[in-house]
Amino acid sequence: MNGKSRLGEFLRTRRSQLSPDEAEVPTYGERRRVPGLRREELALLAGVSASYYARLEQGHSMNASPEVLDAIARALRLDESERLHLLDLARSAKPRGRGRRPATERVTEATGQLLDALADVPAIVVGRRSDVLAWNRLGHALFAGHLDPGAPDLPDQRPNMARLVFLDAHTRELYGHWPSKARAVVGNLRMVAGQYPEDSALHALVGELSAKSEEFATMWADHRVKACNVADYEMRHPLVGTLTVTQQTLNLGPGPNIVVATTKAGSPSRTTLALLAQATAEVTAPAAPAAAPSQPETHVSDS
Repeated sequence: MNGKSRLGEFLRTRRSQLSPDEAEVPTYGERRRVPGLRREELALLAGVSASYYARLEQGHSMNASPEVLDAIARALRLDESERLHLLDLARSAKPRGRGRRPATERVTEATGQLLDALADVPAIVVGRRSDVLAWNRLGHALFAGHLDPGAPDLPDQRPNMARLVFLDAHTRELYGHWPSKARAVVGNLRMVAGQYPEDSALHALVGELSAKSEEFATMWADHRVKACNVADYEMRHPLVGTLTVTQQTLNLGPGPNIVVATTKAGSPSRTTLALLAQATAEVTAPAAPAAAPSQPETHVSDS
C-alpha cells in the first residue's frame, strides 16, 4: 500500500468512526445508510469544499497545507498523536525520490550505561519495530522470563514485543487485561509506520501479524494511533503472582527507547517486584567458590 492509499484509508476509517452526535452534526431523525459522517459533513466541519476533501480521500490531491490538515484533524476529533500521524501520512503521500532505508538500530554505549544504572528496575531497550535490543536482569525476568536471557544479543533471535503480545501464550497470560496491551501495541505500530513509510521490515512484521492473528488484523484495520508513553498494567507473573506496574517509555531521541516498569512505593506490587528481584538474583548468582580442602596438621618433632 502506497502513501496515497494509507492517507485515504486513514481518513475514510476515522470519518466512519465519528458519529453525527459526537461531531454535533444534526441529522433531523433521518435514517443513514453508512456509519459515521458523510464526506460533505466532514468537509463542512473542516472548512473545505466537499470535492477537495473527496480528492484527499481518493488520493488525487497531495498538496494539502498543514493548516488544512489541522482543520481536518479537529473535525475528526483527533488527539495529538493522531494529528501528528495524519501529518506523517500526508508527507509520505507526496511524490518524492527513492527514500533512504532506516538506519540499523543498535544499543549505544550511553544507552547501555543507563540500562546498567536501572539495575533495580525492570528495563528493556526497544527498537522502532518493537524488537528487544537489550534488557537488564529484571526486565528479562518480568517481561520474558521464559526466553533465553541472551536472545537480544543475537540479531536473528531477538524477541519482538509485538509478536510476543499477539503470538506468545506466556505473554498473553502475563497481562491481566490483554486487549488493552494489544491495542497499545497496534496503536504504536500504526504511529511508527507513518513515521517510517520506507521501512520494509516493519511492513513485513505487520503482514506477518495480520496473517497469523485475526485479532491483530482487526485492530490494525481500525486505524487507531496510540503513543505508548505511560500506561498501567496488571501483570500475572507465574513466579511471584499479580502486580500492577506503570510502563513508561524513556524517549532517547533518534534511535531505540528504554521501557521501564515501576511500582507505587509501599504497595503490594512493590513487594512483589522485590520478590521477583530476589528470586532471579538467587537463580543467576554465581556459585560460591568451593572451600579449599583442609590439610592435615604437620607436627615437627623436637628431636
